[in-house]
Amino acid sequence: MHEILSQMNILFQSLGLQGLALNSFIESFFLVPPPDFLLITMDLARPEKALYYALICTIFSALGGVVGYLIGFWGGRPVFNFIFRNKHEQFDNVEKLYNKYGTLAVFFSAFTPIPYKIFTIASGILNMNFPKFLIASFFGRGLRFFIVSIVLMLFGETIKEYIEWVIIGVTLLIILFFVFLYKKRHSFK
Repeated sequence: MHEILSQMNILFQSLGLQGLALNSFIESFFLVPPPDFLLITMDLARPEKALYYALICTIFSALGGVVGYLIGFWGGRPVFNFIFRNKHEQFDNVEKLYNKYGTLAVFFSAFTPIPYKIFTIASGILNMNFPKFLIASFFGRGLRFFIVSIVLMLFGETIKEYIEWVIIGVTLLIILFFVFLYKKRHSFK
């Protein structure tokens, strides 16, 4: 499997900007390497275009998320089970997160290293409000890709190996922000 993913990454890389768009699109609903690897390579090669690359990743990843949503909406649990090899517990965990956090579950899956494709398909199965799904996907993916590109623009090659830690750190800050808002809202009641 590792060899197949490696070959896919080489193919996407050989296609340049179109490969970045295609990788971002497909990764939102199918098992291919995350576009982050190609985005990092392209950002480091042409830092002046890093924000443009992040925008391409964001738009095409969100559009791919729509495809994932439609796959779940029309195919239901049988399609989810086929794609993810009957991992019923994964779907049950996603459903629990939806019931507890709603749109924020999609946002965090779009932003963090959690497999976004699981959430796109599950969103359709669970009949999540489509505009909310699209907004959460767009902002989650956008935040992720723009942070990667901005950090690489500012720090270059020296920060590359720590980029996942940067994303985790920003995720923690966002969680703390939402906890603060939640506590503030409930303290007035």
